[in-house]
Amino acid sequence: MLRGGLRNMMVAMVLWAVWLPPCLGQTTSPSQDGKVKVRLAGYPRKHNEGRVEVFYDGEWGTICDDDFTLTNAHVLCRHLGFVEATSWSHNAKYGPGTGKIWLDNVICGGSENSIEKCVSRGWGNSDCTHQEDAGVVCKDERLPGFTDSNIIEMQVDENRLEKIRLRPLSGIHSGRIPVTEGLIEVKFKGGWGHICNTGWTIKNSRVMCGMMGFPLQRTMAGIPHSSQSVYRIHSVSCTGNEAHLSACTMEFGETNSSAPCPSGGPAAVSCVPGPQFTQRRSRRVKLNSTSTVRLKGGAKTGEGRVEVLNENEWGTVCDDHWNLQSASVVCRELGFGTAKEALTGARMGQGMGPIYMNEVQCHGDEKSLWDCPHKSITAGDCKHMEDASVVCNIPYMGYEKTIRLTGGRTRLEGRVELLHSGGSGVRDWGLICGDGWTSREAMVVCRQLGLGHASSGLRVRRTHIPHQNTKQHILTILFLRISADNSNGFSSVQETWYWDSGNVTEMVLSGVKCKGDEMTLTDCQHHSAVSCKRAGAEFSAGVICSDTASDLVLNAPLVEQTVYIEDRPLHLLYCAAEENCLTQSAAKANWPYGQRRLLRFSSQIHNIGKADFRPRLGRHSWVWHECHRHYHSMDIFTYYDLLSLNGTKVADGHKASFCLEDTQCHEGVSKRYECANFGEQGITVGCWDLYRHDIDCQWIDITDVKPGNYILQVVINPNFVVAESDFTNNAMRCNCKYDGNHVWLHQCHLGDSFSEEAEKQFEHYPGQLNNKIS
Repeated sequence: MLRGGLRNMMVAMVLWAVWLPPCLGQTTSPSQDGKVKVRLAGYPRKHNEGRVEVFYDGEWGTICDDDFTLTNAHVLCRHLGFVEATSWSHNAKYGPGTGKIWLDNVICGGSENSIEKCVSRGWGNSDCTHQEDAGVVCKDERLPGFTDSNIIEMQVDENRLEKIRLRPLSGIHSGRIPVTEGLIEVKFKGGWGHICNTGWTIKNSRVMCGMMGFPLQRTMAGIPHSSQSVYRIHSVSCTGNEAHLSACTMEFGETNSSAPCPSGGPAAVSCVPGPQFTQRRSRRVKLNSTSTVRLKGGAKTGEGRVEVLNENEWGTVCDDHWNLQSASVVCRELGFGTAKEALTGARMGQGMGPIYMNEVQCHGDEKSLWDCPHKSITAGDCKHMEDASVVCNIPYMGYEKTIRLTGGRTRLEGRVELLHSGGSGVRDWGLICGDGWTSREAMVVCRQLGLGHASSGLRVRRTHIPHQNTKQHILTILFLRISADNSNGFSSVQETWYWDSGNVTEMVLSGVKCKGDEMTLTDCQHHSAVSCKRAGAEFSAGVICSDTASDLVLNAPLVEQTVYIEDRPLHLLYCAAEENCLTQSAAKANWPYGQRRLLRFSSQIHNIGKADFRPRLGRHSWVWHECHRHYHSMDIFTYYDLLSLNGTKVADGHKASFCLEDTQCHEGVSKRYECANFGEQGITVGCWDLYRHDIDCQWIDITDVKPGNYILQVVINPNFVVAESDFTNNAMRCNCKYDGNHVWLHQCHLGDSFSEEAEKQFEHYPGQLNNKIS
């Protein structure tokens, strides 16, 4: 971004500290404005349809369909964050509810912001049965600013069963994490109690272990009765395929009673953890390379968009009939427990490429999702906005207890501190060196703390800001420092945040390099001995976490379709040379005579995440380029490399973010970013930015490249400057044949779209013998 005299220039901007009460920094969503809560329930359904349930007076209940109209449905759908309703249903289409029927004879005018504002018989006054429960279908388009969304989950009867836990047995396994065996304890309004193990089966244990995050169960000897045992459930009968114990048939005891357990004692289970959660797991646990399912786009371990492998290429699953049984098969296959949530409507972002499965209907005991009854996709059946996702039950590991954020304005940000064992064996908190700290490392920190995605990976400079009032927050003083990063050969912008340092001063970890999918920071590569040279002891690592993140992917087929070679005269390349878009040999050319040979192609970059992709720096820090007459919001937005078959770089190019904008969007998505008139830059969720093949620097200068077989590699956001939910799909590679006059590309694919076997075959590709692509 900064060249010539602009290099090593320091730009400092101080936001003067002001005192604000905490309430001024809080935001509320449309669902938190005091209205009654509303949710959609029932089966089968998608995330934008279902039986209407309202939460009033501490209890969930339904709405009777008497006098129900589409206008009522509009009010309810807007309350849920959808733009409008498309239809409504009667006679309990999504199954009868339980508990109260809160509203009857509801008549809305259409302008109400909550169903409670409509005319009705009053709360709890109804002559209906649950066979008359009303349902709605909302248009699958969200209101701007409304981030919450409906999910398909197990509706547990809060009046009967609140929580379930495993109490570890005393002995050699006590104190271990995860807790894999113990007594089952259930919580009711009257307190904790046990389940009588009379008639307890291995199928019951399978369900219980699945709830606790374990894929398998062991047979366990019975536990003798204790006089201290209080039995809240006297019998349980599961098929083994339930996602939650509350879905099994149960015989409950009376509240506050302690009926005996004849010929038995308290139920207990012994569970088998997945490979990610064993005591002796390696630093980087790698899932079985033969697995045919994976999760993508999730912030936490055990959640994400479901993708399946078919003929060595990954694709997604359509959400028609998607439910907890099918989701649980996915979770168990991956070494987790049962599914906690089955999500529809691309809740974990939209995939790219093929959609392989539709109307998946698992029984729950299948070993693989491919074993479940399903339909193959035909043209027009599904779109990626219908991609299915899951949230799996995982065992509690206590990872969040060994890391913390301090000094930030909210719990989502701060300096990273790690709990470590000192030389004397005493555990204490220490800092992490800020050298090379990127958003990939921040991703792992936010995941370990359970705080979602990373928004930024920051360097924090130690300082002390006295707090005059602990009930107030001070705005951080932010410095934007622009400096040359000689190790990477380009200028970079590093943000230094000043947060109250407290009394933690020792650096305990350095050289941290993460892939981004690790469960804990110590799973990442790091120095065996602390060495913090570039940042010094003055700068430590910090993060800002977020509920959502962007996710950029390149349209690989378009690259393959648009590639060609151009011999461009030097007199047309002055601006490109000024922005270093030509190879070094161009400087020795006889300007303005002669030409350069350029490998050109179009780049269409999609944002399939859940947050807009925005440049890290605001407009005040963008740099104006007079020659091309545009602003650069990011110096390096994309790398273009031509590699030999052994991986050696033979030619390269780079693309600054001339203009990040919404060129086009999916149906129902509005453009937000446009570069004209110094407009805001970015890529909206569901939109894409197109860099056409015929614009400057959209090329690789191959003037000095000899004919042969090569690999074309394109990497978006290569330095992880802007946080994303997934960096494994930022690279695209193609086989390239260049005969000295023409060029052909084939097998263009995203870096994570092939199986390991197919990727190895790609890497060992011997080259094209001719220009015929089969």
